[in-house]
Amino acid sequence: MTLFKWMRRADIDEGTKPGTTSQESAELREARRRIKLLEQENEVLRRAAAYLSQAHLPGKGSTRS
Repeated sequence: MTLFKWMRRADIDEGTKPGTTSQESAELREARRRIKLLEQENEVLRRAAAYLSQAHLPGKGSTRS
């Protein structure tokens, strides 16, 4: 079974059979990893902006006379 999978993968990578090549699979994995990281960073920035906007509302935070 393993030999069959290796031969099938080689055929796909060579272009003799349709499918996603090893290179394309690696690129997709990397792109998905990067998207997940960017979404996490975006969420942190969104929360920070919400926190900072609440800190500067009148009557909150520092008291000035």
